[in-house]
Amino acid sequence: MISTTIPPHATDDDWWRSAVVYQVYVRSFADSDGDGTGDLQGIRQRLPYLRDLGVDALWLTPFYTSPMIDGGYDVADYRDVDPMFGTLADFDAMITDAHAQGLRIIVDLVPNHTSSAHHWFTAALAAGPGSPERARYLFADGQGTHGELPPNDWESIFGGPAWTRIADGQWYLHLFDPSQPDLNWRHPEVRAEFEDVLRFWLDRGVDGFRVDVAHGMIKAEGLPDVGFSSATTGQRQVELLGKGRLPYFDQDEVHEIYRAWRPILDSYPGGRMAVAEAWAETPQRLARYIGPDELHQAFSFDFLDATWSADSFRKVIDTALAEATVVGAPTTWVLSNHDKQRHVTRYGDGVEGLRRARSASLLMLALPGCAYLYQGEELGLPEVLDLPDELRQDPAFLRTGESRDGCRVPIPWSGELAPYGFGPAGSELSWLPAPALWQALSVTAQTDVPGSTLELYRTALRIRHEHPALALDADGVTWRESEPGVLAFSRRSADATVLTCVVNFSGAPVLIDGYGQPLVASDELTEQGSGQLLPIDAAVWLERR
Repeated sequence: MISTTIPPHATDDDWWRSAVVYQVYVRSFADSDGDGTGDLQGIRQRLPYLRDLGVDALWLTPFYTSPMIDGGYDVADYRDVDPMFGTLADFDAMITDAHAQGLRIIVDLVPNHTSSAHHWFTAALAAGPGSPERARYLFADGQGTHGELPPNDWESIFGGPAWTRIADGQWYLHLFDPSQPDLNWRHPEVRAEFEDVLRFWLDRGVDGFRVDVAHGMIKAEGLPDVGFSSATTGQRQVELLGKGRLPYFDQDEVHEIYRAWRPILDSYPGGRMAVAEAWAETPQRLARYIGPDELHQAFSFDFLDATWSADSFRKVIDTALAEATVVGAPTTWVLSNHDKQRHVTRYGDGVEGLRRARSASLLMLALPGCAYLYQGEELGLPEVLDLPDELRQDPAFLRTGESRDGCRVPIPWSGELAPYGFGPAGSELSWLPAPALWQALSVTAQTDVPGSTLELYRTALRIRHEHPALALDADGVTWRESEPGVLAFSRRSADATVLTCVVNFSGAPVLIDGYGQPLVASDELTEQGSGQLLPIDAAVWLERR
């Protein structure tokens, strides 16, 4: 079944400019059959929860056929569903139900590399050096007397060399795991293949794509050395990118790809879109990925990386808004995702981390643009730091000791025992174990509980949808004078209704007065005179009509 229904509450082609998108890590969201792995039917069963939460769209991590060496980001077949997640029929039923409930679907596209199990790569290994099959990937002869050294000094983002030698002596490039060989995007067959993949999922009703490693598909001609011998981890390479372009990131030719994709997206009704996961050396270069002839959005990772201070957040917000104005596209705010430590833990963990995370969420949701939520952040979930090493499955862990598994633990739905309703009644399986403290953080435990993080999100998302000062056509950010360590900005609607967001980073309670009546706060306010006392690390939205 092909789904062509447009979500009923969002027929506007500009829906993505102010949407709240909920990232579903498919493997860890909901398990329908009790095998311990989340699946498409599990998502389908939980759609009412997401509708009632108040999000506009779901971004699904890869569910395609895959050996699952890198959590599905090693794709063996881009046009089918891996049996662990279900079938194409399950996908069609899920997207049809999502659209009927007013939810759009964004899927992950992984174009930089395939799985080593992809039929193209197995054919390349069998065909031999110089073959047309190898031309689809980046094979090269090695250096040294007998070709025993890698073709250049490039390092994998997961640590270690970015090259693997095969039996006939040639080497192939993999910026990530050896099971993820990089494609040659100068090859016309590669470009044609992915244009067809786009159409395949658009025909099934997909509303958009999140483009994985959008900055990495083109490598510099001649594959020159980097010259940085310490470029051993993804974070280190991002730091180096800030000092100048790496020969495998943010090459100018990559924009030709997106200029070819945009007419395909525009040829479908309903505002089909694409968002780039891209890193660039400057905000100006990042902005090049966005525009009427390229992609619709690019993630603003600087917001995620801001330190807990008023100055840090204001600088990041000002920069992002300025760049958005230049390209005429909305900002995309994000605090957590499947590759980063959950922001409860980044902000200090425990009571302090949760308090700050709740405030940061209110700050983000009051800003103009599109907000991306990561599953479980609406429950206040922290990073799981004490997973046994033998259970970790992130390929980066084996190469660097760094693991992303702690943010991928299946989320808790209900019950007193793990896996807390992740699967059907009676199921005890979960591909990663949830900690005991998650019993109190489950959906059931927080539903209808005043002050819970879940109810805070539900309230904030309802107000964001309904309040005229947070609408797409409302004014942008106007900064207000405030005490040191306090961040305050207002947004104004066409009818002069003003919503002000105040966040207290100062380390002591502060009195706020003159902004109107509180609508929602991350912590309990105390009335004091004509104003309110805002606690440490708290945020509030106030309205003045």
